[in-house]
Amino acid sequence: MTYLHSIGEYFLMLKGVFGRMTKSSVLRNLILKEINDLIMGSMGIVAFLSFFIGAVVAIQTALNLNNPLIPKSLVAYAARQSVILEFSPTFISIIMAGKVGSFITSSIGSMRVTEQIDALEVMGINSKNYLIFPKIIAMFTYPFVIAISMFLGITGAYTAAVLGGFVTSDQFITGLQDEFIPFHLTYAFIKTILFAFILATVPAYHGYYMKGGALEVGEAATTSFVWTSVVLIVTNYIVTQLLLS
Repeated sequence: MTYLHSIGEYFLMLKGVFGRMTKSSVLRNLILKEINDLIMGSMGIVAFLSFFIGAVVAIQTALNLNNPLIPKSLVAYAARQSVILEFSPTFISIIMAGKVGSFITSSIGSMRVTEQIDALEVMGINSKNYLIFPKIIAMFTYPFVIAISMFLGITGAYTAAVLGGFVTSDQFITGLQDEFIPFHLTYAFIKTILFAFILATVPAYHGYYMKGGALEVGEAATTSFVWTSVVLIVTNYIVTQLLLS
């Protein structure tokens, strides 16, 4: 029953988020601040992880191609498919659940502990819209982060495979273009948009409805990461089943 209560409370929160709107001039500044905090502040770790994930995938694929009948271009093909279909959209989103999700939960949770949310309600401001709506809009720029992640992942694979002497540059480019299906990019960005909504709202729920003090803020951030990751993985399965099966 607790889980059902939490799910119902989550959807009631979403209803409140899109209820009475804050003034557009105020929202604009809040959205720009959230883009800076949530998106721009995450570019460094996303770029670092993406490059080296792509490099590791390329090296591991190359080291397991022992059969001389298998073309070397398969290294690039495997790296492209891995990065576009799963590593960039899903793995990076799990990392973002830890970084962005914990930040959202702790920031809103701290406002709950210090009664700032109650103060907003007393002033007649829809606190759900004021606090959560800008985060949702800011996270809709998240597909751009994943696009950069895909580019850097493939760049990392190219660097590791070519400079490591596993394949030539021409072989890598050939494998990169081999049997490319444009819909795979569409699939990746569809689930990225869903992940962006989850990354903004599930941590916000755990921060908004938390109770207690400073210690409970830390516990809420941990719980938020766990449940955000679970929802991401389940959503990933459902979207993959619907779009690729």
